[in-house]
Amino acid sequence: MRWTNLSEGTPAAAPALFGTDVVSRTFDTPEFRGITFHEVRARSIVNRVPGSSRMPFEWTVNPYRGCTHACVYCFARKTHSYLDLDTGTGFDTQIVVKVNAPELLRRELGARRWRGEHVAMGTNVDCYQRAEGRYGLMPGVIGALRDYANPFSILTKGTLILRDLDLLRQAAAVTEVGISVSVGFVDTALWRTVEPGAPAPERRLGVVRALTDHGIPCGVLMAPVIPYLSDSPEQLRATVRAIAAAGARSVTPLALHLRPGAREWFMSWLAAHHPRLVRRYRALYAEGAYAPRWYQRRITGQVHELAAEYGMGPAARPGAHRRPPEALDAPEDTPRPTPGATQLTLL
Repeated sequence: MRWTNLSEGTPAAAPALFGTDVVSRTFDTPEFRGITFHEVRARSIVNRVPGSSRMPFEWTVNPYRGCTHACVYCFARKTHSYLDLDTGTGFDTQIVVKVNAPELLRRELGARRWRGEHVAMGTNVDCYQRAEGRYGLMPGVIGALRDYANPFSILTKGTLILRDLDLLRQAAAVTEVGISVSVGFVDTALWRTVEPGAPAPERRLGVVRALTDHGIPCGVLMAPVIPYLSDSPEQLRATVRAIAAAGARSVTPLALHLRPGAREWFMSWLAAHHPRLVRRYRALYAEGAYAPRWYQRRITGQVHELAAEYGMGPAARPGAHRRPPEALDAPEDTPRPTPGATQLTLL
C-alpha cells in the first residue's frame, strides 16, 4: 500500500486500506452523494515532473487526487492504482484531499533551496473540482504563490475559479499568472455522457469571458478532440467560434490520447455508447496511446485556420528555456498538457 508517501507521519498501524492518520468522510448531501473524501496530511506538495518528461514546466501542485468531473477519457485515472484504488468508478468517487496543502506550500516556497520556478496546477486532476467547494484549499495556495511572487498557471474545467478572482488579480500584479480553461467541444449531448461531472461547456466559456472582462487573459485548451465524435469540420468550427466569442486569447487543440488506465475505461464507455466505433478506435490507436501523427496534424491545422478566421491566434510555442510538451507515464501526480502561462501548440 502506497498511502504513506502522502502522509506526514508513519502510521503505527494500517487498518484496512488507510493509515491511522487518514480520515475518510462520506457526506450524504446532493452535491457529494456517493463520494468519499480521504483527508491526508501530505509530506510534500510541490512535485517535480519526472526528468524523462518533455512537459514545458518542471513543478506541479495538486491538492487533490481523483476527480468528480468523471471524464471517461481522463489520463490521470492510472494514478489511482498507485494507491490501490479503482481507476474507474473509484477515480470518480474516492477523492484524496491534501488538507494541509496551503500551509505546506507556503513552507516549501519559503525554503532556501526553492528558486521561484514556475508551478503548474490542474495538471493531474482539476484543482477546482467540486471537492474544492467544500475544502477551499485554492485560496490559500494562490495566496502563498502571490506572497512569494512565484509564477504559476492553472488549467481547469471548474467554474469555482471565479470565486478566487480577486486573489488571481493580486497575484497577476506581482508575478506571471496563466489561466487556461479546458473546452474540447460544445456538443452538450456528448458532454453529458463523456464529462458527466464537469460544468457544461457553455459555463466554462462563461469563465473565459469573466476572467477576460476582469483583466486576466485566458486561453483555452481545446481538449480532447475526440475522433469520430467531436472532430468533424462542422463541430470544430462550432467549438472554435464559441471559444473566440468568449474572448479567449488563444486556443490549443489536443487530440484524445488513451494511456493505460484511461484506455480501458474509455473503451468500455465507447462499447456501451458507440459500439460501431470500437473497431475504428482499435485501428486508430493500434500503435499506442496517441492518435497517429497525421491525425494530430490535421486537427491542429484545421483549428489554427479556424482560429485565424475568427481573429484569434494559435497559442505561442514554449520559450527556448522550456521543454516541448509530451504526456508521459509517471508514478506520482502525472501532468497533462496545459497552456498555462506558457501557451502550447501540439503537433
